Amino acid sequence: MSNGCDRRTFLKKSLATTAGIGLVGTTGIFAKTKAWATEPANGPMPVRPLGKTGHQVSIFSLGGETTIEMADRHDEAVEIINRALDLGVNYIDTAAWYGNGASELNIGAAIKDRRDEVFLATKSHDYTYDGTMRLVDQSLHRLQTDYIDLYQHHFVGHFGQLEDLQKENSARQAFERLKDEGVIGNIGVTGHSSRILSDALQDYPYDCALITINAAQVVMDDTDQLDRFFEIAKEKEVGVIAMKVANRGRLLEKGLSIRQLLPYTMSYPVSTTIMGISAIPHLEEDVRIASSFEQLSEEEMAEIRAVAQG
Repeated sequence: MSNGCDRRTFLKKSLATTAGIGLVGTTGIFAKTKAWATEPANGPMPVRPLGKTGHQVSIFSLGGETTIEMADRHDEAVEIINRALDLGVNYIDTAAWYGNGASELNIGAAIKDRRDEVFLATKSHDYTYDGTMRLVDQSLHRLQTDYIDLYQHHFVGHFGQLEDLQKENSARQAFERLKDEGVIGNIGVTGHSSRILSDALQDYPYDCALITINAAQVVMDDTDQLDRFFEIAKEKEVGVIAMKVANRGRLLEKGLSIRQLLPYTMSYPVSTTIMGISAIPHLEEDVRIASSFEQLSEEEMAEIRAVAQG
């Protein structure tokens, strides 16, 4: 496509042909009001600024893994996503890599009539210009949308290196073109290393960064650089998204509960915390915890960390 208008017009026509245009029905503010009224927390979740994006994000958000990425559990995935939106979740994170595209397909089916209710983030694991352009078109079709609020480089340090993004014809240049065309709204970076992500934020004016934060400090590389990461993120007004709170449930096997692990991560200076959900009762519990969240003290965090690391 030669420009943003052509790309977006093409996508809109394609989506209308394959999916049609639905009605809001019982979703939207009426569904949210009903959901809040029946929840123990009895109200919407707190929100925080998502860096310089201008979006006020709920402190708990939905990740695109677990049930959401399973092609053979499509109906359950759609039900979880709709319930999350009803409960006030307004940020969903996924990736082209998750479930070999199934995560995006499930999310697209759920949000096609609720697109204006969610800040939608997905990722490209291809660090080349042409590869990213192919992936973004696939993602847009799967997600049944013509724009992505946050497009992210997936796992700097694994799928690709920071140096790869500094080269000619890199994914970074593709991201910039897509932003100029209005196909994506913001540019982000993800990874497990505080050092690599710190270097990335110093190298480029990213809008958001997705990083691993959990009490056991597992799947967290270069934790000695975590303070540096948060200092740079604050200075540059980067929205920080936390992930891997329970490390796919493994930390729950150590005798800790999600009522400890989720507030622990939320007590860092993050905009929101994403979690993959396997069943609606788990989602509802996470939302209750987020709705009643209170900042943990240094001592409380140290106690949780000691158990998790033991």
